[in-house]
Amino acid sequence: MKKRIAFALIGLLIVIAVLGGIKTFQIRAMIDQGKKFVPPPETVTTAAVTPETWDSSLTAIGTLNAVQGVTVAAELPGKVVRIDFEPGSTVKTGDVLLRQDTSSEEAQLPGVLGQVNLYVTNLERADQLLAKGIISRSDRDVAVANAEQARAQAENIRATIAKKTIRAPFSGRLGIRLVNLGEILREGDPIVTLQSLDPVYVDFTLPQQQLPQVRLGLPVKVTGDALPGMTIEGRITAINPLIDVETRSIKVQATVANRTEKLRPGMFVNVSIGLPSRQKVLAIPATAVLYAPYSDSVFVVEESNAAKGGKILRQQFVRLGEKRGDFVAVASGIKEGETIVSTGVFKLRNGMSVVVDNKLAPDFQQTPKPENN
Repeated sequence: MKKRIAFALIGLLIVIAVLGGIKTFQIRAMIDQGKKFVPPPETVTTAAVTPETWDSSLTAIGTLNAVQGVTVAAELPGKVVRIDFEPGSTVKTGDVLLRQDTSSEEAQLPGVLGQVNLYVTNLERADQLLAKGIISRSDRDVAVANAEQARAQAENIRATIAKKTIRAPFSGRLGIRLVNLGEILREGDPIVTLQSLDPVYVDFTLPQQQLPQVRLGLPVKVTGDALPGMTIEGRITAINPLIDVETRSIKVQATVANRTEKLRPGMFVNVSIGLPSRQKVLAIPATAVLYAPYSDSVFVVEESNAAKGGKILRQQFVRLGEKRGDFVAVASGIKEGETIVSTGVFKLRNGMSVVVDNKLAPDFQQTPKPENN
């Protein structure tokens, strides 16, 4: 019985040893195969690093202001007896907007004019009597003073009547009416806003270090969220001589045409100032950059006989510059004529084998106009 048990244990140990040896051989074979395994090359799209000439420009955030803008208000107290404008309409210089009650002044005017005629007649008579030596010169001076005082009183009444006839101070577009017929206005009460909308001013600020690059007459381009797909051009017309001591920035004003009146005072816009100088840059697609906190990088495609597909990647750190549309300028890190991966860089790594296939490469543009689908 003991011999049978011993033979069974020996047989079991032999089986275990054989199975262990087989598994050890298989694991070693798998390890050797893993060491020799080379992943298949990744398919990528590429773009050549080419020099381009870009127009130099400065960008800023601006606010639109009317060349002429005012809230028309009452100069004198009075009752509104007539409103001669429609809210939102356009008016010309001198158009009557509103009339106040002038019945009291108009009733006083004939009496004052009668006094003017009387004092003028007395003055003429005094001149004749003075020439004959009948009256003294002081009597004639009194007649002159009475005539001038009467004329001034008449002009004062006429001026009061004119001030109670509210007219447009300049041509422009009216806003919302702020008064009603029969309302008693006090001095300074608003009546309606009036804005001159063509042209309009664009006010913006620039850092003081950019002041040497800015001068009168430089072209500007205005875009904004309220102007989808539109670019309105103008020119710099004023530069503030004073630097803001708190922000160390300078205020600049440009004038742009606004024939369609789509630009309105108070609107937020983006301003691009075109500079006369042009800069040469190495432009690459923005999607070719692997952005990272420590540094940005791109993958340069190089020839390699050892790699599958004949091409291998080299990760290269770069320093980026200005961005325009689908492109970004590279200040340093790559050279002209090199080929880089243009899309899908987040899934690549240094030393990877690749195959180039540009059939589905996107069309990169400096001024892309994507469709809103």
